Amino acid sequence: MLLAGSLAGGGPAGCADEVQVLPADEIIAYVSMPGRFLRIWVTNGDGTARRSLTAEGETSLEPSWSPSGDRIIFTSWLDGDPNIYTMAADGSDWRQLTSDPGNDRSARYSPGGERIAFVSERTGDPEIWVMAADGSRQTNISRSPGSMDYDPEWSPDGELIIFSSNRGPPETGTPFGLWTMRPDGSDLRRLPVRNEARWPAWSPDGARIVYSGLSADGDTEIFVAGADGSGAVNLSRSAGVDEMPRWSPDGDWILFSTTRSGDSEVYAMRPNGEGLINITRRSGWDAMAAWRPR
Repeated sequence: MLLAGSLAGGGPAGCADEVQVLPADEIIAYVSMPGRFLRIWVTNGDGTARRSLTAEGETSLEPSWSPSGDRIIFTSWLDGDPNIYTMAADGSDWRQLTSDPGNDRSARYSPGGERIAFVSERTGDPEIWVMAADGSRQTNISRSPGSMDYDPEWSPDGELIIFSSNRGPPETGTPFGLWTMRPDGSDLRRLPVRNEARWPAWSPDGARIVYSGLSADGDTEIFVAGADGSGAVNLSRSAGVDEMPRWSPDGDWILFSTTRSGDSEVYAMRPNGEGLINITRRSGWDAMAAWRPR
């Protein structure tokens, strides 16, 4: 596994040869829009055995796996409002966890699978909430009226939640940055990352974070930094929009979405920016990818 100190030695992902494929036994869930609706699909790591888990006519997005890999949590407009559901890994056995008209989305299981962090606008602003795995005990933990809190992700030990927010005086036009807090909302801290940072995710060992943010050229790129936000390195360096990064379970790869080839596609690269692979390789919009745990 590469350490943060070795990242600067890697070449930019945009210069890597697209000749590798991931192992076929890797399973990746992602969102695609082959028709008029966003749907959740799964594919093998080498791009084969692509199959849809949700039907045309049902807008569903933001898939994320349970720690055991037997269920997927996601957002769907099945009842007319965006609410949070889970389903079995084969797309069966849907279970609705939220039923609030206030736009619930971006759900993530805790490492032990007993809790779920998600975003809700039921109070008027997007804030971070936590609930039990069965949908009970829904609690607002960010409590920051007037701000926008997005993209919650649990640390590997379950002790912290990292998220993106524009917290700050509204008149200053505060850009999005990264924050951490305890699952009860305490111990709030801002990381030294302020370049419109979004979609943070922890490495499996908890030593690093990956996120998307603006480069000096104004492009949306993928960055890796220490868990405290220090030592950020731009991995992607492309003229396209690179966003929504997720680590592989073994920490050897980073999934992300990019428009570098024209359409939005799901790519993977090494944590030093090398070994670029186009996984989806088809026309249309593909994004929001997540690895199945092993």
